[in-house]
Amino acid sequence: MATYQDILTDLEDGILTITLNRPDRLNAWTGVMEDECRDVITKAGSDDAVRCIIVTGAGRGFCAGADMGGLQEIGDEADESGAATAPPTRSAETETEDLEALYPGRFGYLYRCPKPIIAAINGPCAGIGLIFTLYADMRFANQDAKFTTAFAQRGLIAEHGIAWLLPRLVGEAHALDLLFTARVFKGAEAERVGLVNRALPANELMPHALETAKHLATQVSPRSLAIMKRQIRESYVQSFARSLDVANYEMEQSFASFDFKEGVDSFVEKRPPAFKRR
Repeated sequence: MATYQDILTDLEDGILTITLNRPDRLNAWTGVMEDECRDVITKAGSDDAVRCIIVTGAGRGFCAGADMGGLQEIGDEADESGAATAPPTRSAETETEDLEALYPGRFGYLYRCPKPIIAAINGPCAGIGLIFTLYADMRFANQDAKFTTAFAQRGLIAEHGIAWLLPRLVGEAHALDLLFTARVFKGAEAERVGLVNRALPANELMPHALETAKHLATQVSPRSLAIMKRQIRESYVQSFARSLDVANYEMEQSFASFDFKEGVDSFVEKRPPAFKRR
């Protein structure tokens, strides 16, 4: 795989592990890191050798938020310009099944990637780093990892879709608490409110993430996972009737697929499946 500046990548047994790699800065987010994550995950989406993706952090942190040097530059530029850019004109919302149109912005590509993405949150996770994890499909955390939204304490707002994402994961009451107070909370509370799937002792985090990824890479159909992921993301703007229509169509398509036949045959023959995503 390509060599990157702010991330490390490793592909083994169908599992692509991406490690945010600025440990001396608690993996603070940079433009380079963003471009590199987008590049490797977008490419992985169309790479048959990749079945599942794990994102974690090097050293003792996951991502401490945006690099503060970059934020200072933004503030200076805004002071010099003396003017704010008007928000874009909103057009009438229409139901669409184009995921790129449904989920634009900095991290929409995570939703569009057809491979399952697991965030293994090993340490401090703040601001834009926290938002990045919300676009993952599953989140596991060190039970002692520290989280914070941070924005209100920096004079910022709910950025990059978190105002839409967070209430859907934890409910409005918890979302407003975490956004308004910008307080620090730990992995155990993140699990309790539904922000992460599981919080585990530090030494169990990566083994659990890898075990889950191995199961997804070997025991279930990648075709099924890609379609299910798309179904869930599309359902946020669909009526129940439309979601049901899509499910009925996809079920008929599944019956004609190799993976359906292989799933049935492997069960009957009591052997591991050999799915091919077709």
